[in-house]
Amino acid sequence: MRVAVLIVAAGRGRRFGNETPKQYLPIAGVSALRRCLETFLSLDLVSMVQPVIHADDEALFQTAVAGVGDSRLHQAVIGADTRAKSVTCGLRALKAHAPDYVLVHDAARPFVSSRLVQNIVSSLEDADAAFAALPLVDALWRSVDGAAIDPVARDGLWRAQTPQGFDFEKLLSAHLSYEGDAADDVAIARAMGMDVRIVLGHEDNFKVTSPGDLERAERIARQLDS
Repeated sequence: MRVAVLIVAAGRGRRFGNETPKQYLPIAGVSALRRCLETFLSLDLVSMVQPVIHADDEALFQTAVAGVGDSRLHQAVIGADTRAKSVTCGLRALKAHAPDYVLVHDAARPFVSSRLVQNIVSSLEDADAAFAALPLVDALWRSVDGAAIDPVARDGLWRAQTPQGFDFEKLLSAHLSYEGDAADDVAIARAMGMDVRIVLGHEDNFKVTSPGDLERAERIARQLDS
């Protein structure tokens, strides 16, 4: 089976509050984009990696991937004004290479593990799609203006992560048929009737969204790199 990885790196990360998009900020000297890229390229099951970047980030991207000599790393394509459209750009670029499966991963999740990637690919043998997620364990409350109103049942609720894996042709078809934006590619897959499975994720596979997340990532990276 030919497995493609589509790394979504076109976001601006405005909530982070830094001029440099968060996927390019150094984490113990190595950017989030570079860290997840190295994990995917370390796996023999990965046939190709397709980055999708913002039009203004070509120089940042080239710096991030400097020295990577793996031919499986494809030339980056330019994304669009929404995440869904950026993924569509990446899928179009991959079509000529005819992968069987595609894994879509956020570049700002630097600590995706090899085992998690393998578990998602294995799940695709029996389903159209599979994605990493963690069950909700904390009590949930609905609030209004800061006041607690009602508890919300957490049974059956999950926090979605990436990678999210799919049958390539089905995801491409779903994207080409879908209108508007979506929270993630699982939302598009489900809207198009695809069978989606959940694979247990990992707490370290978090998305760098705030300065506090970057500090947490620094601590994890120092442990991993030591």
